[in-house]
Amino acid sequence: MTTHPPDPEDLTARARIRDAALRHFGEHGFERATIRGIAETAGVSSGLVRHHFGSKQALREACDAYLAKLVGRLNDQARTADLAGGDVNYVALGRAALGEHQQYLARALAEGWAAPVFDGMVAMGEQWLAEADRDRPDPPFAERRVRAAVGVAMALAVPILHRHLSRNMGVDVFSPEGDHLLATALLDIYSHPMLSPDAAAAARDALDRHRGTPPRAESVAALRDDDEEGGGDD
Repeated sequence: MTTHPPDPEDLTARARIRDAALRHFGEHGFERATIRGIAETAGVSSGLVRHHFGSKQALREACDAYLAKLVGRLNDQARTADLAGGDVNYVALGRAALGEHQQYLARALAEGWAAPVFDGMVAMGEQWLAEADRDRPDPPFAERRVRAAVGVAMALAVPILHRHLSRNMGVDVFSPEGDHLLATALLDIYSHPMLSPDAAAAARDALDRHRGTPPRAESVAALRDDDEEGGGDD
């Protein structure tokens, strides 16, 4: 059976559909976005959308795969770069590469999809930690995958919480000045741990002692207690 290479115009249409889907899913969510609306934005027919992707679910999976690949390329570039002597702010590069797709990513993460993006970033985080662990003087407290997953969750909170971040940083986090300030803050956080090794070891011992023990009821009640003056019933 003879196979023919895809028509370049067809590939262009596929990319337009994918980009339109990223926009619609980001703006409206998966449930409210429609094949018809995506097709109109892409300038194609609904039939062509189904021809390329089959279903809305498959189209969303293609969006996830595209973003996972994009993040992977960014990671590969960072791993081979001289971060100390380089001339690239990777926070700015990542924001520019994701561009308008950050809205999709934020909604996808908040609604529980985009697993390929999250899981791919966890795998990348494990690679970075494997190198860092070789220089650690003490054994890690938690498994590498767990630490990588927590780190990714913290990093991906930025597109979800960007309004709160911007308000407290005093600049739009999705701006050149925001890129610089965010990268500077991250460098400071990662290069200056808040706990000494001894303090961390003591805290871990305390965690181990209380493992599986729920907080005392009176401690929870004290936190919830509303003791404002005059707060009683009339």
